[in-house]
This record gives sequence, structure tokens and C-alpha cells, in this order.
Amino acid sequence: MAASAVERVLARVKGEGIEVVDLKFVNLFGGWHHISVPLSQVDASLFSEGIAFDGSSVPGFKSLEAGDMLLLADPATAARDPFWDRPALSMIAQPVEADTKAPFARDPRAILAKADALLAASGIATGSLWAPEFEFYIFDAVTYLNDINTAMYRIDSAEADWNSAVGPDSNLGYKIPRQGGYHASPPLDQLFNLRAEMVAELEAAGIPVRYHHHEVGGPGQSEIEVLEQPLRAAADNALRVKYIIKMTAVRHKKTVTFMPKPLYNEAGSGMHFHQRLMKGPRNLFWDPKGYAGLSKLALQYIAGQLVHAPALLAFTNPSTNSYKRLVPGFEAPVKTIFGLANRSAAIRIPKYADTAATKRFEFRPPDATCNVYLAMAAQLLAGLDGIRRRLDPSQLGFGPYDVNVFALPEAEKARLGSLPTSLREAMLALEADHEFLLAGDVFSRELIAAWIHAKIEDEYNAVRNRPHPYEISLYFDA
Repeated sequence: MAASAVERVLARVKGEGIEVVDLKFVNLFGGWHHISVPLSQVDASLFSEGIAFDGSSVPGFKSLEAGDMLLLADPATAARDPFWDRPALSMIAQPVEADTKAPFARDPRAILAKADALLAASGIATGSLWAPEFEFYIFDAVTYLNDINTAMYRIDSAEADWNSAVGPDSNLGYKIPRQGGYHASPPLDQLFNLRAEMVAELEAAGIPVRYHHHEVGGPGQSEIEVLEQPLRAAADNALRVKYIIKMTAVRHKKTVTFMPKPLYNEAGSGMHFHQRLMKGPRNLFWDPKGYAGLSKLALQYIAGQLVHAPALLAFTNPSTNSYKRLVPGFEAPVKTIFGLANRSAAIRIPKYADTAATKRFEFRPPDATCNVYLAMAAQLLAGLDGIRRRLDPSQLGFGPYDVNVFALPEAEKARLGSLPTSLREAMLALEADHEFLLAGDVFSRELIAAWIHAKIEDEYNAVRNRPHPYEISLYFDA
């Protein structure tokens, strides 16, 4: 009889001399937590009975008077964690109710699983393939402080042009101009060895990588692209990718941020989501006779995402900083349009993906402040709503636009639908348009209301009510 997944993990623990099993789980807003189990306590009960934890101390989970929860290890996610001094095996764990072991209603991973099940039950497709892109900055030093009488941050990078003539550690003339780092080669690209190490760690963890390169941002912006994976595996891997990239940087006394806009007047970092629906091995988005090789079903899916785009951004771009990236002039979308190879569009159809095996599109607004489980579930539900309603993106005025939207006459640009320009706008859009998220009970009204409240009160208002350092420059001598 073939060994079960649990038996294989336990055999691996024994065979590889593992001394600690590290369980990781995600809070409502996308942050990872972990609890570490010594070898003496590792057995089959880790997968069936679980480990107790306090859900009231996890952002977005439980209230204080009802905080008891359990974590159940998922054996399918087992991978070596190379950053421990002792041999460690990492697994993603599922938060469940302590008394019934029922799925927790606010567990983002369980919400994505419901979206995946809804897709399968619809009969439209048997699954979907996804590939987020990972853009990030690697910095040599970061300091910041916020107090009643102080608000400041300072960032440094050995690649930055501001270091071309500063001190003994200056960059000796090999400076990358602002917004001039795209595919820069050594010696301008000083981070290629570090990225190569990141990729080696990713592939050792079973995450297939397409390539890596320096990105547009001069002071240390990089990109690593992974290959497509099924919906849930792609989401799990997204958190693992961020963890491995950050920890590899820490190993070299550097720091990584996936923040959408850490530097003023430099390129921002996005997390574009490539996606397509599948029926068995058949790509449902492919039709060689359709626009850009897209099927009618693919265009309906695209229409669903563009119709709901303002509300989608509440989950795909859920930070105040997100909207400092979504501005003209930095290859970031601001209009709800689609087009072939068009990086000014919210949805781009890659021109190079022109076969039945590769045809897909990318939704370009998202960034890595999102909770990937919620962001991917919302995108899928929006697309399915477009299919259900047989929406036509051209009839709705979404394009296709195969021109640079920023170069259009102002009158024509004004007729195009716009993405939200602030976190508050996105939350108000979600408040007005969320019925599509309730399909199959994937999202609940309670969760959506809690999300909107937290994002407006704890983030938008918290930033809005604080004096900004630039305001001191503008208005101190009033």
C-alpha cells in the first residue's frame, strides 16, 4: 500500500534528521505567523489534532473572549527551511475552530479553497493556472521613525545615483540613473549574485522560476518571475517566495521591501497576476481566431474583472501606499482597459504568449501588500461573474486599446473608466459592489464589512490624520 502524505512527511522528518517542524499561517491581512514544534512532539496528531494557539492575538481573527483555535499542518506544503541553524522542515498550517475543527470563516486560505471549489462546481473549468510576478527593492539600509514630534525615513542603496560621490563606500561611478535600471547588467547591477542565490533557494523549495533581472528602479529594484501553478499552490508559493527573498537578503545584511512605492519619483513595485482557466489539459482562454488569440470565454472573464476593478482593488491594492504607485508615468495602470502587449492597460495580453499552451492575460494593478489568498479569490470570482453574465468588454467600452493610454487626447482619456486613486475610494467601491464575492459563500458580508472598517479606520484615517513631513516644508512658515 502506498504511504499517505502524512506518512511520507514523518518518514522525511526521520530520514533527513529534522529537529524542528515550523508551522506557518496567514492572518486576515496577509502577514505570516509561525509556531515551531520540536522533534519530540512531531507525530501524526500534528495533522489531525493540531496545535493550539490564541486567535485573539492574530490580526483579523478572533475576539478575546473566544480566542482558542487549532492549527492543522498541511503535509502537501512540506519543504526544508534553509534559514534555520538546526535542520528544519516548514509546512503551511490551516487555522480551524478548536471545538469542531471546522474551517475558520476568516481564514484566507480556506476562502481561496472555496473559490477553487466554486470554479470546479460551475462546470466552466476544472481548474486555473496562476503566476504572480514579484517586484521588490533590495536596500542596504533603512531607518524610519514616527512620533508626536518626529516623522522621518531614510533609505540607502549602493546602486543609487545619490551615492556616486559619497564616502569610501561610494559606487565608484557605476550608478544607475533614476528609472534606468531595467535589465541593467553588471557592474551596474550589483545584485545579480544575491538574486541568483534567492532563485537557488526558491527552486530548492520546489518553486519553479522563469527568470530574474534588475528592474526599472535604479536603487536596487529587482524582479523574480515564477512559472504557473494551480490556484492554491500559486497562492501558497507566493508567501513562500516573499519569505525566501526576504530571508536571503537578511543573510547578507540587506533588507527587502515589497512596498508598492518606497521611493518618490522612482518606479513602483507591483504584483501582476498572470492567469487562465483550464478544462483538463485544455486552455479555455485560447482561440486562434479571436482578438489576440483569446476565446469568447476569456473576453467575458476579462470583462468581469474590469467591471468590478474598482472593488477588486480593495483586495488587490489594500494599502494607502498602493495608490502612490498607480499614477501616470511609471508603467502602472490607471484606466480600466485591456489590450495586446499594452503596459498602460489594467489588463495586458502578452504578445509572446501566442499558443494554446501559453495563452493568458495579466491583471496589472495588484501589489504585494495584498493578502494573496483574498486577492486571487476576488479576481477569480470577478472573472466568473463576467462569464455568468456573458459580458462583452468591447461593448462595455473597455477596449481593446493597443495604444499608450497616457498619450491619448485628454477628452478621450476622460471617457475611460478609472481605477480608484486612494484606499478610501477602493473601499467605498467594495462597499457598493460586492455581490459577486458572495457567490458560493466564498466571501461573507461580515468579512467584507470588517475588511472595509479596518482599512479605513486603522490605515487610511491613521495616515490622513498625521502631519506629513512634506507639509512642514510647504506650510511651516504660514
